[in-house]
Amino acid sequence: MGWAYGLIASDPAERAAALVRLADAERNTQDAWDRLAKTWRRRFSLGRMAASRNYQKVRGYSLPDGLWDRPAGSDIVAWPGLPYVLLFLEWEARYPQEWTRHAKAWGAKQSLIRDVAVAHHDEMARTKLVDLIEIVVQRPYRCKDREYVRVARAVDCGDLRGRLETAARSDNPWARRHAGYVLWLLDRPEVPNTRHVWRTWLAAAFSE
Repeated sequence: MGWAYGLIASDPAERAAALVRLADAERNTQDAWDRLAKTWRRRFSLGRMAASRNYQKVRGYSLPDGLWDRPAGSDIVAWPGLPYVLLFLEWEARYPQEWTRHAKAWGAKQSLIRDVAVAHHDEMARTKLVDLIEIVVQRPYRCKDREYVRVARAVDCGDLRGRLETAARSDNPWARRHAGYVLWLLDRPEVPNTRHVWRTWLAAAFSE
């Protein structure tokens, strides 16, 4: 599924080509599902197992459908699909309008952010997650962005704090608020990340 990396390319033409591939993958997934659904309309169907296997195979080449095949309870860090989880989240972070238009799935976003909020990632994955947090704090709030606090707490490090401090001192009003809030929570791991806590902090931090 290497074509999917085109979704986060800086070249608009490369992204457009990847979106065509995604549309093809989604169409193939729907066709495979329709074939499987037809077997359930018959009381006995010899082709049901084959249709089910085909559907599982085909959906693995689409996003976000291909991200749901991780065995229950398995470690996401060791799962071969982790790079595509990070890709899916990076796509939403860098090109939110394209992601919303072609693959909007807020529940998937929330679930995947929670899944990657673990401390034992390798250096490459940790750096990618720090990059994502830096991007997200600098934009207007989008649905489920609040979940990134979990990730920040999991990968807390000097690099992350340095980037957040820079963002909190910037001229970007969203970055000042979001980065400042995340830094405040990193210093207070016992404080829950709730809407009430956010509003209370915001009122106190920007009362002047």
